[in-house]
Amino acid sequence: MIMKRSALAAAALALTLTLPTAAHAATQPAASAPAVAVVPQVLPIGVAVSALPLAAEDRTGYQRTSFKHWNAGDIPADGCNTRAEVLLAEAVVYPEIGPGCTLTSGTWWSYYDEREVTLAGALDIDHMVPLAEAWDSGASAWTAARREAYANDQGQPASLVAVTARSNRSKADQDPAEWLPPSADALCRYGAEWTATKLRWGLAVDELERDRLFDIAAGCGGTEVEFTPAP
Repeated sequence: MIMKRSALAAAALALTLTLPTAAHAATQPAASAPAVAVVPQVLPIGVAVSALPLAAEDRTGYQRTSFKHWNAGDIPADGCNTRAEVLLAEAVVYPEIGPGCTLTSGTWWSYYDEREVTLAGALDIDHMVPLAEAWDSGASAWTAARREAYANDQGQPASLVAVTARSNRSKADQDPAEWLPPSADALCRYGAEWTATKLRWGLAVDELERDRLFDIAAGCGGTEVEFTPAP
């Protein structure tokens, strides 16, 4: 296993040199040259885990209010906040939209626990990497604006996920070393989406978290991680 992980680390080295880091993101100037389109990156899950920066976690100073959410969403003119926009994007059966963006008559699939849900109010929008975990892993160094962007991120589908309130609250702010979805069929997808979210935002992992992700990767041959570095 040590040799295998060393090989993965070597394969990921060139990638890590191009990925954003939390400190780098926090110090970017407010005004810069026109943005260049960023191409999504696709990696085997083991290589992707190897690309994650390793660091100890620190929750000093964390407050949930440091991450403003839910804001007006990606389409402010639609009258729906981020939560509602995610529900609309993930609906299996598209809901009716009432006054104040009230959603009725839709259907959703909670992949964490393989449950069909027909009431929007029975769903939570889970931050794939919880806000507290993001803070621990580098977001404490970000600006308030970047933390708001993270908390409302619809630029990568894996970042925000509609799931049953029960499964989301069971997860709370735990990382994969502490919590995994109850459905065994969800494991490879969850490991890939967790990794993708951390790579997108340049967030670190601690040793126990990384080891659990490597364990997941070992049982998920053929699984790919797709991510786009956050602007």
